[in-house]
Amino acid sequence: MDASDSSQFISNVFAGRGAGGDGPRARPCREGAPLPAPHRHDPGDARRAGVDASHEVDAEGRHSWRVACGPIRPLEVVVEPDLSNAGPFLAAAMVTAGTIAVDDWPETTTQPGDAYREPLTQMGAEVWREDEAVVVRGTDAPHGIEADMSAVGELVPTVAALSALADSPSRITGVAHLRGHETDRLKALATELTKVGARTAESPDGLVITPGPPHGAVFETYEDHRMATAGAIIGLRVPGVQVVDVGTTQKTLPDFVGMWLSMLHPEPAEDDA
Repeated sequence: MDASDSSQFISNVFAGRGAGGDGPRARPCREGAPLPAPHRHDPGDARRAGVDASHEVDAEGRHSWRVACGPIRPLEVVVEPDLSNAGPFLAAAMVTAGTIAVDDWPETTTQPGDAYREPLTQMGAEVWREDEAVVVRGTDAPHGIEADMSAVGELVPTVAALSALADSPSRITGVAHLRGHETDRLKALATELTKVGARTAESPDGLVITPGPPHGAVFETYEDHRMATAGAIIGLRVPGVQVVDVGTTQKTLPDFVGMWLSMLHPEPAEDDA
């Protein structure tokens, strides 16, 4: 199986392996450039459950995974919160010059969402850890960024939305594979960010975003949850932005709208009542 277009093919190999047989269930291979680092699917957890699984990299940097059929023994796994879904809330602090804390942030993790702290810092935010939370404090306007995001492609819609509101141009590279996600995210972002005033052009492997005077527009989401949250971020700063089908966020964050509104209009603390 060729998994060049999406790491989800590799996930399915691990999840869909059979209970019998002798040989490999599948062998997904990346043709050309290697897959993004967080999606290399370390077979460690599978091995701890007794699965015969391996990951190899050839001399040209192409990755392959082999998963053999066989019994699986019970394994205790801690399911972490989805850090990628925290991105829009962290970005909200950036575009409103506010402060937000996201609780229960793991100390160590392999999730790509953990990398939000680096681009947000580069774009001018103050980012720190406080007890079990990661806290972000925004500035008046994000700064433009030049970033190879090949290892954290799912963070691109959020970073691109911030770039559309920045005080200087941005260039995002290394993410040609986003054309094969829920939608062609590079084309979708180029179209929608341009509509709200940020001239955005596709490059062979990313986006070049030149902010301009922002204005309201109908922001299409293409049934893509990350396009919906990108539009919501821009709408915090730009009056008149209408996000089409924001309910598509239910794919990965069922109560996004409720959480978003609660962030904007928090309940007063009992001491303040």
